[in-house]
Amino acid sequence: MDAIIQTLNQGFITHLGAEWGPPAWALAKAVVMVVMVIVPLLTFVLYFQLVERWVIGWMQVRKGPNRVTFFGIKWLGGFGQPVADALKLMLKEQIVPSGANKWLFLIAPTLAVAPAMAVWAIVPFTPNWVIANVDAGMLVVLAMTSMGVYGVIVAGWASNSKYAFIGAMRSAAQVVSYEIAMGFALVGALMAAQSLNLTQVIARQDGAYGMLEWFFIPLFPLFVIQFIAGVAETNRHPFDVAEGESEIVAGPLVEYSGMTWSLFFLAEYANMLMVATLSTILFMGGWLSPFPRAVPFLGEPGIWWMFGKMAVLMFIFLWIRASFPRYRYDQIMRLGWKIFIPITIVWIVVTGVMLMEPVRDWAPFSIWFGK
Repeated sequence: MDAIIQTLNQGFITHLGAEWGPPAWALAKAVVMVVMVIVPLLTFVLYFQLVERWVIGWMQVRKGPNRVTFFGIKWLGGFGQPVADALKLMLKEQIVPSGANKWLFLIAPTLAVAPAMAVWAIVPFTPNWVIANVDAGMLVVLAMTSMGVYGVIVAGWASNSKYAFIGAMRSAAQVVSYEIAMGFALVGALMAAQSLNLTQVIARQDGAYGMLEWFFIPLFPLFVIQFIAGVAETNRHPFDVAEGESEIVAGPLVEYSGMTWSLFFLAEYANMLMVATLSTILFMGGWLSPFPRAVPFLGEPGIWWMFGKMAVLMFIFLWIRASFPRYRYDQIMRLGWKIFIPITIVWIVVTGVMLMEPVRDWAPFSIWFGK
């Protein structure tokens, strides 16, 4: 792969010259990498909702979608469902309420989905495969993920509906509450890695002992809180109080239909995958193998390990949805403010102690912090 990239780079320089070749190559490489990230991401969102319905159906001892197929092929039953759903959404009429602010109403879905897509630019999939290897990558993640709530707030306000507005305020308060807990959890991981660069965070977890060197062991409370806070931030069950069939219906999305509604849906699933990706990178070694380096083949790092860890965490999203009832709003706020934030602050102090000399040179802390 490196040889192919080098050959293409030389080709640009040969045909366009030393002045225009390098910038043209940088632009072409960035565009290709963006396409290679965005297209699989959109395909994932399209088909993960099918996997979700299958998995939850299996957990509830029933069948998921199993009728819609391609060209009448029976063993592909269900695989055509996401395509049918997408076509239905594209063909549905886009209705704007008469009392709504039309421009803000139509801009809100873009405000929700744009940060969810843009944040993938700084995610490293392998040591050499990242669109933008930003030194302060973690700050970019926090900034982009924080912007998504504006789409929900604008949608609730622009709809000119009490149900939508109440749902938007609920969602905003919930996201802000859990953003703090998640931020503190990430601070602990960044203290352990001593870097904001996500590639270097993974490199700090590399070593001869495999998964025993990953940060989820010394930072286990922060790992759990970061993941649960991510579930809450994405408004997933059991934290989906922005919606409520018996009270505010679909909350901030109650007036949306067709493709405008589907953009919020796309943002939710892209954010879910980002939460799983962050957990994988910061606490589970990213592309590193769980086996010691001495184990033939299995000990080799690779992108398949990263995808496998992300798949496990995404399955846990579905497991949670199938297992827990929706929490009351006061329970959600109590969990965020009175339990998660104090625990994260205490563990940040504990992490600071583990990083101090001579503590970090003692066993077993030297495995994680003595590098």
